[in-house]
Amino acid sequence: MQRVFVLDKNKEPLMPCNPARARQLLKSGKAAVYRCYPFTITLKDREGDDMQPIQVKIDPGSKTTGIAVVAEFKRGLYCVWAGELTHRGQSIRDGLLSRRQLRRGRRNRKLRYHQARFDNHNRPDGWLAPSLMSRVYNIQTWVKRLMRYMPVTHLALELVKFDTQAMVKPEISGVDYQQGELWGYEVREYLLEKFGRKCVYCGIKDVPLEIEHIVSKSRGGSNRVSNLTLACHSCNQKKGNQTADEFGHPHVQKLAKTPLKDASAINATRWKLHQTLQNFCLPIELGTGGRTKYNRAIQNYPKTHWLDAVCVGESGQAVFVSPNHQPLIIKAVGRGNRQMTKSDKYGFPRATRQRKKVYFGFQTGDMAQVMVTSGKKIGIYVGKVAVRASGSFNITTTTDTIQGINHRFFKSIHKSDGYNYMKGEGAPPHA
Repeated sequence: MQRVFVLDKNKEPLMPCNPARARQLLKSGKAAVYRCYPFTITLKDREGDDMQPIQVKIDPGSKTTGIAVVAEFKRGLYCVWAGELTHRGQSIRDGLLSRRQLRRGRRNRKLRYHQARFDNHNRPDGWLAPSLMSRVYNIQTWVKRLMRYMPVTHLALELVKFDTQAMVKPEISGVDYQQGELWGYEVREYLLEKFGRKCVYCGIKDVPLEIEHIVSKSRGGSNRVSNLTLACHSCNQKKGNQTADEFGHPHVQKLAKTPLKDASAINATRWKLHQTLQNFCLPIELGTGGRTKYNRAIQNYPKTHWLDAVCVGESGQAVFVSPNHQPLIIKAVGRGNRQMTKSDKYGFPRATRQRKKVYFGFQTGDMAQVMVTSGKKIGIYVGKVAVRASGSFNITTTTDTIQGINHRFFKSIHKSDGYNYMKGEGAPPHA
């Protein structure tokens, strides 16, 4: 299960504790709740403690990044906390595209013409699009938070999804790992990602898939990854030494040469992320996607983002995960909108945003508990707050939205920090 983060009386991080121990400390008055997400307590009369090595492990993804915290105890390596961070790169891209379309639309109307100026912005070396940089910033933010609440000593990062040199030229000699057991995992993981984990000929899923040559070796086909695909055993036997075109699937050859969009996003940000993590001045263990899958396979863990993070690098070969471990699902939603004027569908201003965000100690996005003692809305509600200047707030729970509750009934639980939280599933059934 997820461990509880602990701070001493000076707000310095200690080793995380068991939830049962945290309940005892809170009930006896020796500790207080410091933060709800991730759940953190602060001790009132304790300072310093013995520390064990703690490693934050990261499995970057274009849409969702897995994060795991692994502690080294005398009995071995244990996963003490895990989360899945969902990025908002696509929404950032859509917002920038909408703004650009409105700006260009205004220029093309029968109004005063503003000539396009495309040469007045110089991009620095290493510049990345905002939609890509948001992924780096999200991971950086959460590594900082985990270092604030735990005595982190090491980092681990899956730097590359696939070992491309081993895939393009597998017959290369002189390097042992390229002809060892990991090579098959590099190629297979790449093909599974590219072809959607299904047979390219009949589309069947959830069956054993075989690596198949689009142009067979008996007809001069190579082992290059652009000539490989995935097929079920039945289709592989029926195809024989025919090419994919002769077998009635000409689109397969074209699909094999198409690059992965998600892999391209990861490839564009991987070195920037590595450079960012180096600024924390901690040792960084690097791994590949093939190594991650190999570690997960030998431990018989299911395929999830947070378990991939647990298995990153050589240290991920033997990590114990509790059978009732529930990761924290984290979704990046942003910290508000800095656009001061709302526009209509033609790009003309229609309303002005309020200059103030906080009313009566609350802002939209805060988590709060509401206790209404009388009236039609009597009850206890927990959810997200939507504020109004009048002091009549709304609260959105997991099932409904209750409108028009006076701010006096609201008690803050968690301040808005740009992320939504919920408990996830995915603990290994065998553990």
